[in-house]
Amino acid sequence: MSWIDVFKPSAAVAALMIASVGTAASAATLVVRSSGPSAKAYPAGKQLADNSQIALRAGDQVVILDSKGTRTLKGPGTFSPTVSSNQASDSRETFAQVSSRRARPGATRGVTPPPAPTAVRNPNIWFVDVERSATVCVADPTAITMWRANGGEATSATLTDAGSGKSEVVQWSIGQSQKPWPASLPVTEGARYKVSWQGQNAQSELRFALMGANTAGLEDMASKLITKGCDAQLDLLIETVAIPDSPAS
Repeated sequence: MSWIDVFKPSAAVAALMIASVGTAASAATLVVRSSGPSAKAYPAGKQLADNSQIALRAGDQVVILDSKGTRTLKGPGTFSPTVSSNQASDSRETFAQVSSRRARPGATRGVTPPPAPTAVRNPNIWFVDVERSATVCVADPTAITMWRANGGEATSATLTDAGSGKSEVVQWSIGQSQKPWPASLPVTEGARYKVSWQGQNAQSELRFALMGANTAGLEDMASKLITKGCDAQLDLLIETVAIPDSPAS
């Protein structure tokens, strides 16, 4: 899976790049997903020493992440957390750099199966999917981009603060899939917003968690997503930075 799409960063992304310069990088290998008989031994967030061994049984799958990207290990077998230098280069990713990359549809390497081919994938881990209930991590609460998968219809969405009851109607044009979050509705740590769409009974609920603009590499980014419970963004991060399989693996 030798893919990476790179796009020209926006002004907001460029600002994040400047803010991230000079941050120290973490060197730990991190477990980001696991399933199977040995899952309890390798929970998400577990750090692995370079000289440790990962012993997996039949049916086990463990996804690990370091500064080079993610790898999926499948049992049975015993594996090393380190990756040979000819498989990937050390790329200390910032929030901004990951923001400018996206996974191609069907490029999933994680434990969770990929969506159906007809599903529209969120193109950026920092875009807020307003059609899906989730805990969402944001780097800059003053510059949030809303995203909807179905951008073909003209419609409206009502955003309601679950705490204060304050709401605002957001209009979506035909073909529009991205809009800025309304400045009149502040996003703070733990804020909850309900999203209802014109002509639909179902609602989604967004729970926000703040991460800050600085990051010490992929490991720190993944660790924060795990701690905050931002599972959808973690899944997309796993896909976006997956290391291509070597011919011998």
